[in-house]
Amino acid sequence: MAKQEIKEPCKKEACDIQACLSKNNFNSQRCVRVIELLQSCCEQCKYESTHCASVSGLLKQISKQVKQPKVMRFLICNHN
Repeated sequence: MAKQEIKEPCKKEACDIQACLSKNNFNSQRCVRVIELLQSCCEQCKYESTHCASVSGLLKQISKQVKQPKVMRFLICNHN
């Protein structure tokens, strides 16, 4: 039997971001490294993952260095 393809590429990275944001009171500045890891994963899978839709928004938020440190909770992570 052949190896099963990953159905949700970048899910781990998206879950890592959600965990980081939760731990850091949704301050995206404290999660730059894990956000960059998601961006890298999305580039590798050519943004063909449902988890890649939010990465550009997160990167824009970090680059603008908005005074409001909280980001929307739009990453859905199932912990099964």
